[in-house]
Amino acid sequence: MTALKKYQRLEASALWREAPGARARDVIVGLREATIVLSDPRSEAPLTQWSLPAIERLNPGEMPAHFAPGRDSGEDLELDDAEMVAALNTVHRALERRKPRPGRLRGIIVAAVALAVVGVLVFWLPGKVKTYTADVLPAPTRADLGEMALADLARLTGQPCKSVPGRRAAQTLAERLFPGTPPRIEVLREGLTAPGHLVGNILLLPAALVESADGPDLIAGHLLAEAQRARLVDPVSQMLGHIGLGATLTLLTTGTIPPEAAKGFGEVFLATPAAAMPGADALIEAFRTAQVSATSYGAAIKGDPALIENDPYPLGPPLPVLSDENWLEFQAICSD
Repeated sequence: MTALKKYQRLEASALWREAPGARARDVIVGLREATIVLSDPRSEAPLTQWSLPAIERLNPGEMPAHFAPGRDSGEDLELDDAEMVAALNTVHRALERRKPRPGRLRGIIVAAVALAVVGVLVFWLPGKVKTYTADVLPAPTRADLGEMALADLARLTGQPCKSVPGRRAAQTLAERLFPGTPPRIEVLREGLTAPGHLVGNILLLPAALVESADGPDLIAGHLLAEAQRARLVDPVSQMLGHIGLGATLTLLTTGTIPPEAAKGFGEVFLATPAAAMPGADALIEAFRTAQVSATSYGAAIKGDPALIENDPYPLGPPLPVLSDENWLEFQAICSD
């Protein structure tokens, strides 16, 4: 919408009443392509969204301005931010100008609009909603989705290995490789044949790989490579694709989905081929940043020889990936 170009991604503080007589709640109003999203200012979780065409100003010419998604909705949004009020007024005027006028072509126009709406609902809306939801999901909600995904996957793989020394070693390994945002490393006994990842910064390893590895450098290599793979395609997309449009809209507006929405995700996850691995240059840079030798990993996967030829630490890392004691504890993580 041309009228929105100068206001794209505009945000402002406001007061929202969900129903007549309800206590006013502080919210952040975000102006989007076809909606406004009301979010909690502390958690950033979306609370609700209003379609721009449905929004009406309840007190024209007065400040603070009051808006609602229709006069009979019972909701009330109190705004005193002049720029946001101007943006909503501009959108309202633009929509008023675009209202169709009666004429001889009414039937043709109605039919064309109906076809367009069907096209939007069938082809455009699901992908757009999924992309938008992935963009706005806060970290706590992603973590909740990751828990749900892992719980459903555990039906097929068994519960993640949980020996206390092994869990401590896994945390040490995560902090050694990813000091800024250490992931949650989970080792699964069955079903998983190669490393994987889930939404919520969860990295998965097969128990057989951990138990057969000749040292921590190889496991570190698999984790670094999987983290790079997760950066290519947001892992939340697979989860949203599984739960469907209805549950995604619920997640977008309430920040939660019913637990049963994740049912069957484990089968989908295990049956879906892994995304392509990043190129050698990106992997080598990841090894360099983490201060890990790439030779063990490069030799194990028998892939691009550049990983070995351009190993940033061919004589070994400047710091051990794990101490001998931690490594033995990690290898025994499934002895719980």
